[in-house]
Amino acid sequence: MSLSLLLAIICLLPQESLQHIDLQTVSGSSQTEPSEVWKIPDLKPGPVPASLVGLDKIFKKCITVFGIHVLATEDFDDVKFRHVASILAEYLDNDEDGQPDNPRVVEAMSSRMMAMALFRTERQMSRLDRSAAEDYGYRYLQGQFEEETDPEDRFDATLEEVLHLVTAGYAEAYPRIFGALPGTELSDCLDRARGGRYARVPRSYPEEAWFHYDDRTCEYSCMGVEYLYWALTSLLGAQSDSDRRREIIHEWELVTPESVRQRDPWITSLLTDETYRWASQLPDGKYSPQEKKKPDPPKKVGSLR
Repeated sequence: MSLSLLLAIICLLPQESLQHIDLQTVSGSSQTEPSEVWKIPDLKPGPVPASLVGLDKIFKKCITVFGIHVLATEDFDDVKFRHVASILAEYLDNDEDGQPDNPRVVEAMSSRMMAMALFRTERQMSRLDRSAAEDYGYRYLQGQFEEETDPEDRFDATLEEVLHLVTAGYAEAYPRIFGALPGTELSDCLDRARGGRYARVPRSYPEEAWFHYDDRTCEYSCMGVEYLYWALTSLLGAQSDSDRRREIIHEWELVTPESVRQRDPWITSLLTDETYRWASQLPDGKYSPQEKKKPDPPKKVGSLR
């Protein structure tokens, strides 16, 4: 599944760091200029910034969204390239006023050099020197291939791939809420959805479970990210098509917004809490900020929990 790309490209931070993050680093130093975080994204492809040492050998074009880079190989389709960047912009600026809805999350992502990494083929991805990239400081690179990027498809995988990266940002910004370890609010919701706390995939899930992912390569922290993806996109109406339902029902039962709200009020409450400003409208790849004005100074969003 898609999260494996994130885990395969670059080793994530040790999971304990998601739980015990130094809050002072959220707005800490990075290779992203502070002004980039507040610049209205224009979604125009440009060269890979010189500051991204090492990655310029693989990626030849870049779009920056609130200080977060979307990188692509030279032969990655430009239309699809802009589409991925637009989806990222819509997740982060869901009301499309030209400002990030949750500056805390955006600053966590940009200061940790999180990025989308777009490859035309899987072979290209295999050429990435993971250890070298980690040495350069790239902690999170979410991979995506051209063939799974399909704006015209009934279900576009970009909605999932980009959300995984955004979820990593939330885990860093709010480690006790969206962190990957047992005991966070997200993991408590996950345990309810799976009918218990399982460090590994069980042979079978309890009958009362509504999330029963069975990929044995997906460990506990991975399960939490996948669960959040299903919950949020279902709340936003992305999974309710009848054909789509048949494709996913073996893994995820709550395919409509109503079913999520009724059966999983805990994750519903978490994802609709105004403190965190998760997307409330499904991105459509047509980001068009309504207010072309200089952003206001950064505002403090959410508690430092």
